[in-house]
Amino acid sequence: MSTDKKRCFVIMPFSETTKEHTEDYWTEHYESFLKPLIEEIPEIEAHRSEALRQNIVGEIIKDLAVSSVVVADLTDNNPNVYWELGVRQSFKHCTVTVAEKGSKLASDLVLKGTLFYPKNHLSQQFRKSLKKAVKDCLENPKRPDSDVLVALGERGSLYEIFRREEVLRRLDAVLYECDSNVERLAEFLNEAKERQENRVGRIPVTPLHTCAIELLAADRYVDEDNAFFEHTYNCLSIAIAVNERLSQWATHLERTDTWMANRVGPSRDNFEKLKQMTNAARAKVMNRF
Repeated sequence: MSTDKKRCFVIMPFSETTKEHTEDYWTEHYESFLKPLIEEIPEIEAHRSEALRQNIVGEIIKDLAVSSVVVADLTDNNPNVYWELGVRQSFKHCTVTVAEKGSKLASDLVLKGTLFYPKNHLSQQFRKSLKKAVKDCLENPKRPDSDVLVALGERGSLYEIFRREEVLRRLDAVLYECDSNVERLAEFLNEAKERQENRVGRIPVTPLHTCAIELLAADRYVDEDNAFFEHTYNCLSIAIAVNERLSQWATHLERTDTWMANRVGPSRDNFEKLKQMTNAARAKVMNRF
């Protein structure tokens, strides 16, 4: 196959589908009608799958995924043709469906713009329409014709819904960490003041949580301004500093008590602010749909 031409893969039956549409009919239909007609477009070359020694299904899937254009003949509602059409439309747009006049298409395809050719193949209108459709695929490869990709990829689509749910789960984890860290910081402050005043008290050992906040700071998976992420980084730095001091508390009691007593209050305020900002960001995500 020429390397300087675009590939047009033709989906069609191989073997007999009706008494009229025999294996020889389909071979002639492709070799004498569809292939020459498609190749009247100089920049494209048509082909269909062949029975090779390797896994033919794997080869077909590769053709369906990489070909610039696919023409699918839906005549006789062949199961393999519909399966290949489904595979193609899970990968790319630029698929043209054709069928013999009088064909009763599956209900899912009734609204699709299928081009119909007469039994004798003598139709200038069909020839003109098919070449126009193939050329449109070459010139406008991003024009949508796959309901599968439209459902998965556009605003309000399944992809966007799944992404929104993932973002909400991540933000919920940030909110949990903020609440948990505020509680722990309050505990640290109380213990530090208790020891400063009465020289007694226990040393907390559970560190502040940082995983969700670190992911937010690193991935920036919400559409917020720099001030939002600067504050997120600030809270992450605070948590790291507090945890470092926490690990030294047992060996540096008085110094750590003083540090905690002076720094924990403002640190807690920072996490409260991050919680407010995260709740606002979460509300924006919720309102996108």
